[in-house]
Amino acid sequence: MSTGPVVVTDIARTDAATVDALAVHGVATVHEAIGRTGLVGPSLRPIQHDVRVAGSAVTVLSHPGDNLMIHVAVEQCRAGDLLVVATTSPSTDGAFGELFATALHSRGVRGLVTTTGVRDTAELRALGFPVWASAVNAQGTVKNTPGSVNVPVVVGGVVITPGDVVVADDDGVLCVPRDDAETALAAADARFAKEEADRAAYAGGQLSLDRKGLRPSVAELGIVYMTQQEYDAR
Repeated sequence: MSTGPVVVTDIARTDAATVDALAVHGVATVHEAIGRTGLVGPSLRPIQHDVRVAGSAVTVLSHPGDNLMIHVAVEQCRAGDLLVVATTSPSTDGAFGELFATALHSRGVRGLVTTTGVRDTAELRALGFPVWASAVNAQGTVKNTPGSVNVPVVVGGVVITPGDVVVADDDGVLCVPRDDAETALAAADARFAKEEADRAAYAGGQLSLDRKGLRPSVAELGIVYMTQQEYDAR
């Protein structure tokens, strides 16, 4: 088995309908539904607003300051994918810009998640190609160093394996392992139904303290209700 640079060409992807349904739910709902796991953390931020996507991960492991392997990865991408880029050591150089986005957009790729920096952000937004990155940085890169495509990568402490579902929106980025995607969707569906019922109850004036049965906990924790006069007299 090769331990050097490699491009895996025939990754298994998550069922497209499952990916699309997870995108509808979004990061926060799915994250809560699957036991508060899978978030890559706050270090990656969107360059746009009001965009929610999900796709099967095509992964890139690059040398810092070098975007050669992103060029290699474009060929491996297809409609419904989401490109995930990480480097072997931290780098915020602007490894991705408008030309990459144009090529990926034409192939039906849904967006980019990268631990590197990106540039041409106005053009990326105009193109409608969503990006979550660790930095916006015009610093250029070279194309000299081998890396790998479609191998497991680590983003924000989370291992993302090719074909996993990556969900991304204004709240952040979430990875759902491919083998767990259907279970995650069922859990997200159930959470959504519960939240819909809560939303209707709160719109009707019910208090969350009562709906969630929290009043006994408040009392057990020693939280005391008193008037302003009683408070001032303490």
